[in-house]
Amino acid sequence: MKISAVKLFADGYMTQPFAFGGEEGPAAFDPSVRYRSALTNYVIDTGDEVILVDTGMPDAFPEQVPDEKTPIYMGRKADLYVDALKKAGYTPEQVSRILITHKHADHTGALGAFPNAKILCSAEEAKADELKNLPNVVPVEFTDGPFDVFPASQTIAPGIHYIFAPGHTKGNSIVIVEDGGLFYMIHGDITYTDEALYQNKLSMVFEDIAAARDTLDKVRAFIRKHPTVYVSTHTPLGYENLEAKRVVDLDHMPEPIPPKAVEAKQATGKYVCPVCGYVYDPAVGDPEHGIPAGCAFADLPEDWKCPRCGQPKQAFVKA
Repeated sequence: MKISAVKLFADGYMTQPFAFGGEEGPAAFDPSVRYRSALTNYVIDTGDEVILVDTGMPDAFPEQVPDEKTPIYMGRKADLYVDALKKAGYTPEQVSRILITHKHADHTGALGAFPNAKILCSAEEAKADELKNLPNVVPVEFTDGPFDVFPASQTIAPGIHYIFAPGHTKGNSIVIVEDGGLFYMIHGDITYTDEALYQNKLSMVFEDIAAARDTLDKVRAFIRKHPTVYVSTHTPLGYENLEAKRVVDLDHMPEPIPPKAVEAKQATGKYVCPVCGYVYDPAVGDPEHGIPAGCAFADLPEDWKCPRCGQPKQAFVKA
């Protein structure tokens, strides 16, 4: 079994209120504290087949132009998904199955590049706009019963477990790979940064906060019982942990590494949702919600929300 990183964005950051403020609220945390951010997906090579876990942002996704109020900046675009996959040693033609942790665009953006692969996702996520029109989607009902502390699972291949883990979205899932006496937990967005796992904090992004808390509790309980490598999407700690086979010790959080300084960029007038990747383009507007073409982002009503995931206007970032 081999797990490899597909590295897409690098050198970003997220603020502590965004990463920790889901339950206590962002005001309880220090906005000057920042953690490293990135965007990385993963590929599992069993020797018999190549299985992807998530597929990055759409190729047309614009780079963010962060400012002092930006809650999460994924960083500079390092590669388009298929190019990054090739750097990891694989081509789209080799991929037989794709496991989706959840519907957001930073996890589903390149699905169209794999028309011959089966796309597995929870039945709940299969209803989402990002997935419902793809003919190769296979809804999963998690009928194989409990896997350790998790009540619902599906065995994908020997040593690969697909786990229903709702909260971040209502159909959210994680992937646990057993290999060499270790458990590799590829979790999507259970936390955005590993520091939140150690500090037992939920991010600001969830569809069901009670389910998100229950899932994080189960994740931490599993880690207490098993030697687990925590393989994250939105922090370089994900691939760093993977490469070092670094096992989580919940009682001893590693010293955080400060993020790099952000390179200045020119804004385009477009704004992007940092959670689901929706791009507000003033030239198009949001006609389905009464916003005509030509409406600048600053002129949107203050109660306008992301049409895709419901994030408030204040969460959007310049592109």
